[in-house]
Amino acid sequence: MLAVAQWCATAGWPVHPLTPGRKTPVGNCRACTEKGHSHLNCPCIGAGRWCHGFHAATTDPDRIRKRWSGRPAPGVGVACGAAGLIVLDIDAHAHPRPSRDRILPGIPIHDHVDLAGLRSGFHTLAVLAALRGAPDPAEDEQTLRVRTPSGGLHVWYLAGVGRTWLCSSGSSPSRALAWQVDIRSTGGYIVAPGTITDGTYTPVGSCRTPAPLPDWLAQELTRTGHLNEETPATRAVPVRRTPSRARQAVAAAWGGRDAATRALETVLAEVAACATATEGTGFSDKLNRAAYTAGGLVAAGHLTHTSAEEALLAVAEHARPGQHGRALPIIRSGLNAGARRPLFPGGRP
Repeated sequence: MLAVAQWCATAGWPVHPLTPGRKTPVGNCRACTEKGHSHLNCPCIGAGRWCHGFHAATTDPDRIRKRWSGRPAPGVGVACGAAGLIVLDIDAHAHPRPSRDRILPGIPIHDHVDLAGLRSGFHTLAVLAALRGAPDPAEDEQTLRVRTPSGGLHVWYLAGVGRTWLCSSGSSPSRALAWQVDIRSTGGYIVAPGTITDGTYTPVGSCRTPAPLPDWLAQELTRTGHLNEETPATRAVPVRRTPSRARQAVAAAWGGRDAATRALETVLAEVAACATATEGTGFSDKLNRAAYTAGGLVAAGHLTHTSAEEALLAVAEHARPGQHGRALPIIRSGLNAGARRPLFPGGRP
């Protein structure tokens, strides 16, 4: 489990421990279970403790090593929102079919349509893909897919810069893509491949990295209410201005190419926002995510490694003055991880 947690962190995915043998987060300390208590002002998270599930997820190698070195080793959960992921959780439970209006929410299924063979999320997702003339995500060999112990499948995708997706229950009429297909993203977590509960979460095929979310799925998720309208791309956030020294480094790196500039400045602004509080802001995770994005831009030829590191160090100094020794290892680790996956904002040139 330690190796699994470290692998996820290297990919830029913040992790948190799951109760050994189960897929639920480890329990909070007693103080964190009191009525009215919130993760937003919890001192446990800032102190490096594991309360509040995915809200305490991290990529910090020291914290990960300490937590996953004990016995029994906890499972590994990945905080989807912080990791920039959206995961399709396809179930194959032996539940009765719901009413026709809940099989593919928003898409009418008339009475003359025979539903005799429709028994799982694999079927409903395949039908949705066929209706849109698109490939079935469950068969997508270009992205990370993970078989679950219950016979389901997790299909991992990158959420995309500037877009925030919300979770769904898969059966809720208010926000659902398809019957027995859950969406895991901001506000949720996913069990990491390699984790053992009552079985092993096992990768399928040879791909071990998430691909960009297909356009047709993005359209369907928007249609079904999974797009968070309050995303960085649609709201003004005056407290998240990127420090001028970091912006100058970005501009000097590639002359202000719009898509690439926005991609990096969005994640730099998240780091800059940590200056509003001394702890509990997820500084390390946000800096790691920014470095991972920058590493992808470097690999794609949008800027140099030196320019990226300079911009990241500038924004880290703004958010946490005098903590160069803490920031530099995070930046270099994130840059190296991101360099393994070139990032082309707006598509390849």
